[in-house]
Amino acid sequence: MADQETNTGTAPPVEADLEEARGKAAEMEDRWRRTVAELDNFRKRVAREAGQQRETERALVAASWLPVVDNLELALEHADAEHDAIVEGVQAVRDQALGVLAGLGYPRFDDTGKSFDPGLHEAVGTTSAPETPAGTIVHVVRPRYGDGARVLRPAAVVVAAEER
Repeated sequence: MADQETNTGTAPPVEADLEEARGKAAEMEDRWRRTVAELDNFRKRVAREAGQQRETERALVAASWLPVVDNLELALEHADAEHDAIVEGVQAVRDQALGVLAGLGYPRFDDTGKSFDPGLHEAVGTTSAPETPAGTIVHVVRPRYGDGARVLRPAAVVVAAEER
């Protein structure tokens, strides 16, 4: 009878351990659900911020080009003027556009006289050039913008061919 009196007020040890394990499992499930929700919120926030960053960058690039557009319109307004003034105006606008590209990290390169590099150049033709070593760029059809890993557009070039 003494054994029965000691067990009446308390749960057996196995049931207590089981109840404790259920409590820990419920706590872990709650923590897991909160972590999943936090991760989902984080993904949504990163996607939203990335979209905002792209929009900001797009606006910065567009704003960089506005003075170029303004100057082109000004050059067109003076189309009836003397041709030399128009040519000078268009050259100034071109220089301004090149400055915008350089400011964005894509400077213009003149590769005439350099060795052909397939990572930086696109060969659009070859020509015979007796005084020029084979593989040397003799004419740039379309210039390259950017260098190294940041090439916006490779140069289209004519390369000196080997003499036969």
